Amino acid sequence: MLSYRHAFHAGNHADVLKHFILVELLSYLNQKDKAYWYVDTHAGAGLYQLTEGYAAKNAEFEGGIARLWQRNDLPEALARYVEVVRRFNPDGKLAFYPGSPLVAQAVMRRDDKLRLFELHPSDSKLLEANCETLGRQAQVQLGDGFNGLKSVLPPPPRRGLTLIDPPYEDKGDYRTVVKAMEEGLRRFATGTFAIWYPTLQRAESRELPEALKKLPAKGWLDVRLQVQSPSADGFGMHGSGMFIVNPPYTLADTLKPVMPLLADALALDTGAGFTLEHHSA
Repeated sequence: MLSYRHAFHAGNHADVLKHFILVELLSYLNQKDKAYWYVDTHAGAGLYQLTEGYAAKNAEFEGGIARLWQRNDLPEALARYVEVVRRFNPDGKLAFYPGSPLVAQAVMRRDDKLRLFELHPSDSKLLEANCETLGRQAQVQLGDGFNGLKSVLPPPPRRGLTLIDPPYEDKGDYRTVVKAMEEGLRRFATGTFAIWYPTLQRAESRELPEALKKLPAKGWLDVRLQVQSPSADGFGMHGSGMFIVNPPYTLADTLKPVMPLLADALALDTGAGFTLEHHSA
């Protein structure tokens, strides 16, 4: 939907979970010399200013990245993610937050490629500007990332990570995610796919991970971070999840010591917690 602007939510608890796991997935791909592609279906603007504009309006980052910013006791994996954010704030003050494309590029190597889709015209222009220095490494396309998957999968190196991160303002996005994953796995069965989703009290949110578990994949991992109790009126997001199809075999063990810390650090009330499930075929 063209009304959605991720800048309002930049650096919040959902971004922390999403981008921490993104760093881990790409770091795992980096262990082999062969190049890979990173595909982002809903890439956003790429970089967000936290001290003014949309992000400062609700200051959601104060309940997210800001709570980790000054800590020096983080597990190694979580510290890697925070260090990526610090690269965009060289003076040590938290003023900018990178979106998924720039988080990814900060971890990727020179020969790895980014293929980025963004439907919102204004954000697409901002993304192009924020990726201008990357040259041919990154390609930005104005358009629907769900449809764009057909043009980039399978990637030529037959190695890759696809992030599917729609706004879910349209409840049809839940069904479209499943359809996109079915098509994605037909085209690139060995690829890794990461799907972010909000945890809400609506049926579509609860049913999405259950539908994803039924996909014909070799394995999956589902991790959810809840930062507060569900609201009494049934509205609002009380957390979010990341569902990984074909995850690295190391990911579950990496998450086990991190998730309790994140749930404690980002808690808004006593309803905070996490769940971690994984399965290998």
